[in-house]
Amino acid sequence: MTEPIARTDRDRMLIEAGMALASERSLGAVLQRIVELAVEVTGARYGALGVLSADGTGIEEFLTVGITPEERAAIGDPPQGHGILGLLITDPRPLRLDDIEADPRSVGFPPNHPVMRTLLGLPVMARGRVFGNVYLTEKRDGAAFDDEDQRALEVLAAQAAVAIDNARLSEEAERAARELRRLEVLEERERIAKELHDGVIQSLFAVGMSLQGLVTRSTDPETAHRLEAAVDDVDRAIRDLRNYIFGLRPGILADRQLDQALRELGTEFADRSGVVVVVDVDGEVAAELASTSSDVVQMVREALSNVGRHAEAATCRVSLRRGPTGSAELEIDDDGHGFDVATPSAGMGLSNLRTRAEALGGTFEVSTSPSEGTTVLVRLPA
Repeated sequence: MTEPIARTDRDRMLIEAGMALASERSLGAVLQRIVELAVEVTGARYGALGVLSADGTGIEEFLTVGITPEERAAIGDPPQGHGILGLLITDPRPLRLDDIEADPRSVGFPPNHPVMRTLLGLPVMARGRVFGNVYLTEKRDGAAFDDEDQRALEVLAAQAAVAIDNARLSEEAERAARELRRLEVLEERERIAKELHDGVIQSLFAVGMSLQGLVTRSTDPETAHRLEAAVDDVDRAIRDLRNYIFGLRPGILADRQLDQALRELGTEFADRSGVVVVVDVDGEVAAELASTSSDVVQMVREALSNVGRHAEAATCRVSLRRGPTGSAELEIDDDGHGFDVATPSAGMGLSNLRTRAEALGGTFEVSTSPSEGTTVLVRLPA
């Protein structure tokens, strides 16, 4: 049997306890320290802190001192707040018992539980509400818990409330700082992505359109073939840059990218050809085609190239919309002179479009006749 703690010693312990709690910034560390200090200042053999659930009706976390991990495993599931432990939940006031099992409100102990007879319990308040309850049992000197023990625990509980509040504020400040750093990184990514999109990609678009214009004016098949290969290289570079931008800007919807790309393509073509171009894009459909945006852009470029080379059109419309069956429909139509699809040479300019559409799991249709204009329709899974 150990000697009872002298009041002067206990007061010194409480001062040290307050300093120890004030030095902790992690909420988990504060909670564990509260139990350890409660056992120390009262001379208890066992201690526990039951952290209450958000609705305050049960225990969601149960921290202990004096019970080994093996003993806890043998006892089984932690208590939920029934019986004596539940008294402080329903009636948050100090509780002292000299014989737990003799109390009619006791529900007894589970198998393999250490013998516990005496009890001192106290709620811990934080920000005006009960945060949890401290439970102490079995003083080391064999005596029952007394007024001095209760006074010491009340002082510690007041210190604990401040420490819990500080730990919560510290963790909230850490979360806020992490969020600020995350936003700063995203802002920098946004700046880089914007520079890439508004600068590099726009320059590549201009190069691609210039090369495409040279293809329309070339009379040498070999030169035209090489120019078209160069256009494909430019498209691949644009696709790679767009994929990089999408990685930099995970929160930016891809429909803005594809929508803007198609409008810029229409403007470039109109400036070079003199054809009035109207572009109409469904943003939701464009977002669903984000992974194939480069292919969609290239199909529109090739279709507009055909209009510029052959149609002698005054107006042209590019639309991306939802089809009746839920597919994405890409349509390019013009009011040019049209052509006879049965003519062998007529199909050569459309073969790339058909190949690209089928490679994406879609279908390709062309509707035209002399003096009737031309409509190209690509249906893609979305």
